[in-house]
Amino acid sequence: MSLLRLFLAGGFAVTFLIYFPVLWLALLSVSADPLSGLPGGFTFGWYAQLLAAPGWIEPLERSLAIAAIVALLCMVAATALGRVLPRLRRGRNLLLALFLLPLGVPGVVMGLVLFVFYRMVFGLRLGLWSLVLSHFIWAFPFALIGMLVVSLRFDVALLEAAADLGAQPWRRFWDIERPLLMPGIVTAGLFGFLMSFTELPRSLFVHGGQQTLPLFDWAEASAHASHIPLIFCLNTFVTLVSVTLSAGAVLLLGRRAR
Repeated sequence: MSLLRLFLAGGFAVTFLIYFPVLWLALLSVSADPLSGLPGGFTFGWYAQLLAAPGWIEPLERSLAIAAIVALLCMVAATALGRVLPRLRRGRNLLLALFLLPLGVPGVVMGLVLFVFYRMVFGLRLGLWSLVLSHFIWAFPFALIGMLVVSLRFDVALLEAAADLGAQPWRRFWDIERPLLMPGIVTAGLFGFLMSFTELPRSLFVHGGQQTLPLFDWAEASAHASHIPLIFCLNTFVTLVSVTLSAGAVLLLGRRAR
């Protein structure tokens, strides 16, 4: 029991180290003097100034559009591969390792490689398409893992029974597989949206002048004349979106596992 309590205490300590800076940032976003590093004199004036500054709206809209496309691509690709991989008898582990390989490549390295591949090798003009593709490469492994949590528990005998009753392949997928795989499909979309919406290191190399919200936030934070609301309030907003989507994905997977 003492060892269990030790592990539990360690888990709480790690959780505290992760979330305390996030909560501190949120407190500073409503502080009168956030650059002091200490919360106090609480005010929502910085958020009012953020709403009055239109410069971040277009990057936000662009990030939402890209994230929506990436989420859709992740849902389709993760559903297709999530159905196939558990049924393979040979090469399943190798294919899974190849699909998860981008998780082990640093973002800056992947961004540089994609830039060289698109721009210097093929001479393509970078833009929204390169952002969507680079975000998809990064987000897809997470989406696939979320789908496999559900698809590995799928009972193939249900499809065999439906085939014996005369159901066509599309009908079997739509009436039997789709409802049972829906938590994985939704989770794949949530991961795709989340990883794209907050992606920065790869975007630095392939944005082609198209500014996303993380790029805009990074540029404002790096500038000497940066605005405090765009640093503290905007990051708090992005964090809230990220945490909400992550919690939704975990709850969906946990519910399906039970």
